[in-house]
Amino acid sequence: MQRQRFGRTELQVSRIALGGIPLMRVPENEAVAVVREALALGINFIDTANAYADSEAKIGKAISGAPREELVLATKSQGTDAATLTRHLESSLKMLGVDYVDIFQLHNVSNQERYDAVFVQGGSLTWLQEQVKAGKVRYPAFSSHSVQMALTLMETNAFDAVQLPLNFIDREAEQAVSLARTLDMGFIAMKPLGGGLLPDAGVAFRYLLQFEDIVPDPGIETVEEIREIAAIVEASEGLTADDEAEIAHLREELGATWCHRCDYCQPCPEGIPISSVLLAQSTFKRFNAATAHLLVDKALERARNCTECGTCLPRCPYHLAIPELIKESLASLDTT
Repeated sequence: MQRQRFGRTELQVSRIALGGIPLMRVPENEAVAVVREALALGINFIDTANAYADSEAKIGKAISGAPREELVLATKSQGTDAATLTRHLESSLKMLGVDYVDIFQLHNVSNQERYDAVFVQGGSLTWLQEQVKAGKVRYPAFSSHSVQMALTLMETNAFDAVQLPLNFIDREAEQAVSLARTLDMGFIAMKPLGGGLLPDAGVAFRYLLQFEDIVPDPGIETVEEIREIAAIVEASEGLTADDEAEIAHLREELGATWCHRCDYCQPCPEGIPISSVLLAQSTFKRFNAATAHLLVDKALERARNCTECGTCLPRCPYHLAIPELIKESLASLDTT
């Protein structure tokens, strides 16, 4: 697979990365097979996080024996103090079976409180810089779900890379792509398939590949998926007129209040699988009725127990009015 320069890090990375979130949902042997297939296809960039359950351990098993210098490994921590960050980094190194990670991201810096924890004297940025000096991290980075916060962080010029959601629905981050180019930062595009909501991988990746200096980071859980996406990337010749029409249709259909399936709103005190409820209408559009009912009926049943307690509201990085959207989803489905 084609390689490209990853900003001022000068790392040579594959045109796409392998996202580690879904690996925590599949058995170890299947996860290992996915990672090894990605490596065989020429994908050398793997992105994971301490928060992704056993994803790091599965990746570590899969890359055991591979030449370390040929891999680009990125991980993250949501810690805000030195003790937590150190514990997470040491755990990541152990699980991955390596002495250093290429990119370490302060995870989900999306609000003022998290920003302050980064830049306070002796805060997480100071800790991260110390890890670079110690050789355990090569390049400091951050991830965010807020474009405006990301732009503020980028303008400090304290980081070598940024990760933001970017797809043809989440287009706000295009301005961050432009700033990353100006600052010569690496850019990782999370949620290239909208958290699984965008049905046509071809359209999704052809949109992203028009930005020649970003790295889409799809979460993959099967060998078939990584083969399909790699083939799309290798064959991509840009957006077609049909692609543009499909993009316009989906933008209109999804609107500005769609759930990104990040699940940061969880856990719900009532056990409501919020993303499944908010995406239920899409599920019924994409699957036959019998399959859709199997996928969402239990979620919808739980949703009727919503007390509108608001626990989910400050957790949502997209500031969605979740209780209201749950009611709207139930009302819409009840009338169909």
